[in-house]
Amino acid sequence: MKQTIAVSTRSRNELIDITGRVREAIEKSGAMEGICCIFVPHTTAGIMINEGADPSVKRDILESLNRMVPLTGDYQHAEGNSAAHIKTALVGTSATCLIEDSRLVLGTWQSIFFCEFDGPRDRKVHIIFV
Repeated sequence: MKQTIAVSTRSRNELIDITGRVREAIEKSGAMEGICCIFVPHTTAGIMINEGADPSVKRDILESLNRMVPLTGDYQHAEGNSAAHIKTALVGTSATCLIEDSRLVLGTWQSIFFCEFDGPRDRKVHIIFV
């Protein structure tokens, strides 16, 4: 079963916690046990699992990515969003989680983040249960 959620971003670079929305999708699906795959069908946005308790972690991740891959550089891609493509390649476009007893299995501090690197935009996230 596949579900799609919409995510609207407000900044060029942004990490949005979608953990609650993934939990809602699991509940809606009726999945009891299995695997949940979260996939972003965009070339300038990604998905990551990381600490969600301390907001400074999100800031540190974005600032580090911006230092590693600056907005402007000697890029050949004509659209002006090469940095976003590179950041997405580093972060990835999917994450896989376990489902046990109808619950998302994450570590104590872990959250699922939608990663925007070319916003603001309206995006999609696909969630499939196996």
